[in-house]
Amino acid sequence: MSDTSTAAASAEVDTRDDEASDAGRGPGPRARFRAWPRAGRWATYAAIVVVLVMVAGLVTGVVVVRRSFPQTDGEISVPGLNGEVEVVRDAQGIPQVYAGTSHDLFYAQGFVQAQDRFYEMDVRRHVTAGRLSEMLGEDALDTDKFIRTMGWRRVAEEELSMLEPETLSYLEAFSDGVNAYIEGHTPSEMSLEYSALALNGLDYTVEEWTPADSVAWLKAMAWDLRSNMEDEVTRAIMAGRHSEADIAELFPPYPYDRHRPIVEQGAVVDGVYEQGAEQGGTRRPSRPPFDDSVVAALEDLKAGIDAMPELMGHGDGIGSNGWVVDGEHSTTGQPILANDPHLGISVPGIWYQMGLHCTEVTAECPFDVTGFTFAGLPGVIIGHNRDVAWGFTNLGPDVVDLYLEKIEGQRYEYDGRTRRLDLRDETIEVLGRDEPFTFTVRSTRHGPLLSDVSAELSTVGANSPTGEDAPERGNGYGVAISWTALQPSNTADAIFGIDTASSWDDFRAAAADFAAPSQNMVYADREGHIGYQAPGLIPIRKSGNTGDYPAEGWLPSDDWTGKYVPFDALPSVLDPDDGFVATANQAVTGPAYPYFLGDSWAYGYRSQRIVELLERKEKLSVADMEALQLDDRNGFAPTMVPYLLDVLMPSEYLGAGQRLLLGWDYEQDADSAAAAYFNAVWDKTLELTFHDDLREAVWPDGGGRWFEVMRTLLADPTSHWWDDVETEGVVETRDDILAGAMAAARDDLVRRQSRRAVDWTWGHHHRLNLENETVGQSPVRLVQWLFNRGGYEVGGGGEIVNATKWDAATDSFEVTAAPSMRMVVSMADLDDSRWVNLTGVSGHAFNDHYVDQTELWAEGRSLPWYFSREALGETAEQTLTLRPAE
Repeated sequence: MSDTSTAAASAEVDTRDDEASDAGRGPGPRARFRAWPRAGRWATYAAIVVVLVMVAGLVTGVVVVRRSFPQTDGEISVPGLNGEVEVVRDAQGIPQVYAGTSHDLFYAQGFVQAQDRFYEMDVRRHVTAGRLSEMLGEDALDTDKFIRTMGWRRVAEEELSMLEPETLSYLEAFSDGVNAYIEGHTPSEMSLEYSALALNGLDYTVEEWTPADSVAWLKAMAWDLRSNMEDEVTRAIMAGRHSEADIAELFPPYPYDRHRPIVEQGAVVDGVYEQGAEQGGTRRPSRPPFDDSVVAALEDLKAGIDAMPELMGHGDGIGSNGWVVDGEHSTTGQPILANDPHLGISVPGIWYQMGLHCTEVTAECPFDVTGFTFAGLPGVIIGHNRDVAWGFTNLGPDVVDLYLEKIEGQRYEYDGRTRRLDLRDETIEVLGRDEPFTFTVRSTRHGPLLSDVSAELSTVGANSPTGEDAPERGNGYGVAISWTALQPSNTADAIFGIDTASSWDDFRAAAADFAAPSQNMVYADREGHIGYQAPGLIPIRKSGNTGDYPAEGWLPSDDWTGKYVPFDALPSVLDPDDGFVATANQAVTGPAYPYFLGDSWAYGYRSQRIVELLERKEKLSVADMEALQLDDRNGFAPTMVPYLLDVLMPSEYLGAGQRLLLGWDYEQDADSAAAAYFNAVWDKTLELTFHDDLREAVWPDGGGRWFEVMRTLLADPTSHWWDDVETEGVVETRDDILAGAMAAARDDLVRRQSRRAVDWTWGHHHRLNLENETVGQSPVRLVQWLFNRGGYEVGGGGEIVNATKWDAATDSFEVTAAPSMRMVVSMADLDDSRWVNLTGVSGHAFNDHYVDQTELWAEGRSLPWYFSREALGETAEQTLTLRPAE
């Protein structure tokens, strides 16, 4: 299934990315990681020294690599504990922590996470604080300026004062545990990456961990899962060349007639969502197009957004599946809940598995919870406790707006008069610079001026269309950002409230604090109830403005109202009539819902397939749920394949691929020749249809929106989109493009695999490659071998239940986003639950648990997810006892 040895075959520089880009198909297969600063890549050249040491002396090399491996057995004395804590690890190294007090529980969680993942934690806190330049140098400066301008860390620090005293105590205990680990180790003893960075001149002293370091991670989550900003920019870029009707064809409405929303029953009555009420109707406004100069600037803006480090991933492939069935529809007689969030891929993976158990559950120590969390954040984010289980999928509401601002010196115009800009100075230390970089952040009532640190956004301000009553633009307008995550909130309270919930009412009360990022929450409990809740701060805008384009900041009518959709009015359902809830980033409610939540939903191909499979069997088991998570059926292929088979290919050679589609079941398993051919044809169809019409910045990525676009176009054989505008005197039709796509796909697969069509496999070029997001970005293959792992052949695809996304805008079928974990929870017997992570719990290269779950994940297998102390004790491989230091 995998091939990790080929990366070490040579120390040659890997130039495939540049070659692919030069070929005119956009960034190459590893382009996703280039969002990280280039310094994060050049620093890895230093790791060659480490590798050469290993080659020169195996014993020395083993010592260098293993120096950071943690102690996971025996005893360790640490200061600050009230009593002994046991950390029990199974064969995969997954820790279960047992403590007598909440303080000791979270202290140990911090200590253990630092053992396994401190470098990842350290990089994350530098990113969220706008301090990555301190570690990686000049090339991280633009990212730091962007994040400092938005003030993620400042907002996190403000939020600490809003938290419940118990929450703050948990964060402080967690920080104490991390610091206990830091105090006993040098950087090179904490991670191999520090050794590599030190060889490039990083004289590094690790700072103490603080509660703000943990809370700031919530801002990174909210940024990567924020909203429809990319769709808004894409629409505006298209407006430079295309009519409103053309753009509407490329952004079709959600197909409510074919794909059901998450919640079909209920309506808002007197400000409260009542699941038995009938719904009314709403209307949405339109906006004017942008001119060519603005379009060019927006192309740069899109590139700037893409250049932000991807901590969780972003784009069409970022979504999730989550569903739950009640006891009447399960073989166990109790609910079964399943979840698999689709996020960016990396090593170590995004999630960290662990359990947190009070030895006696009391009001003072109320935790008995297990699941998936983030390294650097206390508590459990997704999982179950002894009473309830929950899962998340991204709701994707519209929570970001850009505002044009008329700036005169240090003042801006609003409501007919000028007002003072808010000013603050920022200082950034930069590795390799003698002096720090300083700059001033300016803000209006709407938010910070991103245009001050972005030449692209400054150009947007200079050229954006405005109303007739707009003030003189002079040298242009500034551009400010309004984003709900920059409004301090107490989201951290929600984590611990959910972890200790014992009922639907408890769960909803905790969800009410979950401000950002807004998630679809699925729920089950041991009393037999199932449910769905949408949380989050979702702004209510004046004048029906849906936030699709930059707003005019000087007009009060373009403001947010200052109010948010009331929590009680957000969609919610308990024990739905169907006996199940299915979420896969589709529309949350029908079009009659009175508040605007957003409209950049997935188009329902995954969700409708999940619904179909849930309804196919009268009762479903845990194994059925796992099989559903691995479903590889392409929901668009039944629409497209008949059109492909109707085209006459002129030779035996060209028809060989087409014949694979005869009798194809539309399954995209890794061994499928038909799937390999269909995806190659899909890729070429999009290229031949749209690359001549659209700017490169908005070439199709092949995701679910394009399924819906092509569904309409295939039924219109003479649509102008089929015509190649670069061929003078010829007007191509649908069948011309499909014939050309099948011919080009045939040639492409011969180059990639074999002349014999029956020998093709989808997994051959649809591979999962996992890369360290900083030092793993070296173009030197020997260094890639040191930190990266890859070559896993997988099935699935974009907007398929087994959502292994690839990007049709590039010249690669490699996976760009995937199920970051999979879990199935059986409420009848929690010990009968299953889970698997994309990588492993360890962040240490060459540790046994670095990628020990990846092969299982790629093969569709999972691990037992034991919960009871008895079951966990039987599977224990190592036990570490943390003792209070005398």
